[in-house]
Amino acid sequence: MRIAVVNWTSRRVGGIETYLDTVIRGLAEGDHDVALWHEVTGPLERDSIFLPEGSSTWCIEELGLDTAVQRLRDWQPDVVYAHGLLDASLEQLVPTVAPAVFFVHQYHGTCVGGSKTWKFPRVVPCERRFGWQCLLHYYPHRCGGWNPLTMVREYQQQIRRLDALSGYKAIVTHTEHMRLEYVKHGFPKGRVHKIPFPVADSETPSQTTKTNDRAERPLSNLLFIGRMDQLKGGDVLFEAAGLAANQLGRPLQLTFAGDGPKRLEWENKAKQSQAVGRELTVQFAGWVSVEERNRLYAESDLLVVPSLWPEPFGMVGIEAAKFGVPSAAFAVGGIPEWLHDGENGHLAPGDPPTVQGLAQSIVQCLEDSGHHRRLCAGALDASKAYTASEHLKALLEIFSDTVAAESDR
Repeated sequence: MRIAVVNWTSRRVGGIETYLDTVIRGLAEGDHDVALWHEVTGPLERDSIFLPEGSSTWCIEELGLDTAVQRLRDWQPDVVYAHGLLDASLEQLVPTVAPAVFFVHQYHGTCVGGSKTWKFPRVVPCERRFGWQCLLHYYPHRCGGWNPLTMVREYQQQIRRLDALSGYKAIVTHTEHMRLEYVKHGFPKGRVHKIPFPVADSETPSQTTKTNDRAERPLSNLLFIGRMDQLKGGDVLFEAAGLAANQLGRPLQLTFAGDGPKRLEWENKAKQSQAVGRELTVQFAGWVSVEERNRLYAESDLLVVPSLWPEPFGMVGIEAAKFGVPSAAFAVGGIPEWLHDGENGHLAPGDPPTVQGLAQSIVQCLEDSGHHRRLCAGALDASKAYTASEHLKALLEIFSDTVAAESDR
């Protein structure tokens, strides 16, 4: 099968591009012809998405739109696999080239601000169907910035994105939460598919080694990995971890890995909290390499995912689970689909998310070593469903059905 992948960049900028790297490798190993059509080549300091040697690739920035589109048409793909572009009008153009499938990683076309969250008077997930009424909530609930021109521009952009999706033969996503989001917005159930997301296996220590190590010390190492912004819940995590340490009656070590606009503020809060008491020690690792990230997973007793917004998936939880690390998180978005309370971690109520609720979920994970060992085993078991082979099997079935439906027309 000839499969043209469409993405805004050819570089591994974030989770979407890391996903594409995995999928393209798998497709190539299955003897499928893969090409890449993208808008820009940057940021140049990032590694390129994997492409098999000799594969075709076309960049709008380099070739110009007309030439790039014609090259894609001339390649005659059987199916186009799209993942979002900077220019929403191009998302409408893509399905005119060949039968197209779109993977929605985020709230693509269903939220003005993109986070599906009200930030005022308290942070809570928003369950509204996208429409003009969202403009009435934009300022009262702090859905975005204060510039009215920005509000109108973002609203129009999302309208175009949602309209463009109607031209795709199938919409694919990674959780039932996200599948229902698009069914709610009027897409036929038969065109919106949930398939297991691939989370790459890593070099991990044996579970026996990890269990023996934990048996020799108190369970105390908490880990946060992700972007440091308001909706990721770092402020809530500080308070919850301190409260959990008091309830457990032992000090906890909290490591933040990542970066973002709230990092300096969170670092200052960490210094203040450590000056007040010794029950919580906090360190910041910054952005980490894959090897360093894996080391942090292996040394952690619990991953905490304090996201206040409805995470579409929350891949970090599955990454940690592959090391036998359970999670504590709010029950928001797609998180409850992989985090099963009492099996591979504990969930805190998510409507609204509270400090006390998250603290209790941390305590439940760590207060009893026997229960913690069962959560670790449950985490490993849960992670086995998220493999590249299962994902590719489901994805290729959707591609085949899409091509067959087009040929029957």
